[in-house]
Amino acid sequence: MPPDQLLTLADQCVKCGLCLPHCPTFMLLGNEADSPRGRIALIQGWASGGLAMSPALARHLDGCLGCRACEAACPSLVAYGRLIDGAKAARLDAKPAWRRAWRRRWLAALSDARWTAALARAAQVYEQSGAARLAERLGLAGLRALRPLHRLARAIAKTAAPIPGSDGAAVDLELFVGCMGDLAQGRAVAATRSLLGRIGLRVRVPATPTCCGALHQHNGLPAAAQRHRAASARHPGDPPLVGLASACVAELRGAPGSADTQEVCDWLDRLPALDGLGFRPLERRVLVHEPCSHRHLPGGNRAVYRLLARIPGLSVAPLLNNRTCCGGAGTYPLQQPDLAAALVVDKLAGLPACPPDLIVTTNPGCALHLIAGLREAGLAIEVCHPVELLTRQAE
Repeated sequence: MPPDQLLTLADQCVKCGLCLPHCPTFMLLGNEADSPRGRIALIQGWASGGLAMSPALARHLDGCLGCRACEAACPSLVAYGRLIDGAKAARLDAKPAWRRAWRRRWLAALSDARWTAALARAAQVYEQSGAARLAERLGLAGLRALRPLHRLARAIAKTAAPIPGSDGAAVDLELFVGCMGDLAQGRAVAATRSLLGRIGLRVRVPATPTCCGALHQHNGLPAAAQRHRAASARHPGDPPLVGLASACVAELRGAPGSADTQEVCDWLDRLPALDGLGFRPLERRVLVHEPCSHRHLPGGNRAVYRLLARIPGLSVAPLLNNRTCCGGAGTYPLQQPDLAAALVVDKLAGLPACPPDLIVTTNPGCALHLIAGLREAGLAIEVCHPVELLTRQAE
């Protein structure tokens, strides 16, 4: 994004400070430069030529989660998400060619379902072979360069499962599983297909899942993000596109060709045929994690609560501090591991006193981050997608 466009967006901020108590990084660090208005001021200084891009300035900008909690609180309706993404793109454009190429290749691997499926298998081997526990005993897992990968691998080992294939040529809907399918959503996809099969609906799962473009959009590569979104564009006669990951749904809805993408819980909640299913009672306590991306969707997370209310005996309540990001925002746990780990500690702080039986979430990235945080806190609490729980109890 050109400097003049950055300044136009930034100048909408009147620096009132009402966003500060809603910003997770400001609340954690207490530094004005790590708040929305502080970052906007830094972008203004850089875009106008008054500030040079330095490691310190970059550190404050890169510390932003992109959760957009500030947007909901802003009386001036500042488009902070567009601004911070535009600043990342402008910064990346100013970097040497080899740095831009490295960023493109790194994100291309993370957004390729074949590579993430291989990562899922490697994580399972790492866990099941005992290598993960050996790394912890030797102190290698605590090394700054290895800790984020170790945390992620151990979490993936709990979620990885192959994505099941399609039901045939004639289908009633298409599931968007994205690039994290085998890695974090295989069980949720299988559960969705099973639940819908009970009411006679046929599901298509793409043989080669595509990425929604979020990883690129929020890492300074908007053109690549657009290409990924275009691959999911709908055409006349296509079945509805239903996504399991709320972050993917939010990203796809920003593109004209896929603006009608539906979030699976909201879609199921409005499905009349679901009323014909019965659900077995379950005397368990469940907390609902509300991803930032899902709160921004129309209707928010309300459909999740309505679906879970169909299960008799289930005690359902929101996870404490749902208004604050857990730290599992896209690539954030890899790029800002210390901040991400501190944020999930705060998110889970109240659980040891009264731990639930399960936590449900609609964002696979958040699920992985929560699983890692729970393990490090010594809490044996299952994390799953709401549809998984619904399917288990369906009669």
